[in-house]
Amino acid sequence: MTKRKYALLAVGELLADFIGTELADNLLTTERFQRFQGGSPSNLAANMARLGNNTAIVSCVGNDNLGTYLIDKVKETGVDTKYIVIDELTPTTIVVVSRSKGTPDFIAYREADRMIQSAHISDDLLKDVSVFHTTCFALSRNPAQESIVEAAGRAAKLKCQLSIDLNYAPQIWPDRINAHEVVKAYVANGAFVKMSEDDAVRFYGKSVEPDEAIADFHTWGAKLICFTLGSKGSIVSGNQGRSRVLVEGKKIDVKDTTGAGDSYWAGFLTAYLDGFTPEICAKAGANIAALKLSTLGPLPAKVDKALLYH
Repeated sequence: MTKRKYALLAVGELLADFIGTELADNLLTTERFQRFQGGSPSNLAANMARLGNNTAIVSCVGNDNLGTYLIDKVKETGVDTKYIVIDELTPTTIVVVSRSKGTPDFIAYREADRMIQSAHISDDLLKDVSVFHTTCFALSRNPAQESIVEAAGRAAKLKCQLSIDLNYAPQIWPDRINAHEVVKAYVANGAFVKMSEDDAVRFYGKSVEPDEAIADFHTWGAKLICFTLGSKGSIVSGNQGRSRVLVEGKKIDVKDTTGAGDSYWAGFLTAYLDGFTPEICAKAGANIAALKLSTLGPLPAKVDKALLYH
């Protein structure tokens, strides 16, 4: 792939996470919270920047101090924030989350994150982008939904590689039929799709075999599907399923699972942009995910790219 100014343009949610400071069963019993910068697209862009890539983000925040906090935090990671839009009428999106041993209890207050418009994603910007990435969270609400799908169509025509994290959650996008229609429209332009076993269960509303999900996404037009299997590794399928590899997992002393998926995809896409095969891309993703899983908190500010390929 020809090198462009930005290895990655991440388009989607930038939000403030308020996470309970102590273990609790749910939000009813959570009294104190700590503020964090959140949103999968910004985390992916930051992780790719840590690996030496130029990255940028298109997001929307409110004209408020939470929005300023988020822009400052993203800027600190080395991501270009010039395409973050400040909405004068809508406050910054927040998500309130319990700190739980099981599945966390959360409430999403969707505001500015859904206000992305097609005009925020110009053709001039897209011509400078190698990979155009978004998420199910970002696609779950209009006007962002229609704007991102429309921009993705233009991006594909301008020879950007599309990418999506299938981080579907029924609480965020209750209309599963609509979710399937919108995701189909996005992946039809030859997208790379990253999904986990849990993502697939939530997206289909039932347990599905990896082969079934992979076949569906190829039918819908996906160029490559990466189906992660946790400690068991990952399946990478391309060429309409005719090209397929199973990459074994590693034994890891897990300290923190937060953001492991974004770390994996940062490694995968970096290796893809470096010209490697899907199998090596998956191994690169696993290597950076292993570093994240064994690190409390975010990855170091700079990560030696050689770690991807050892």
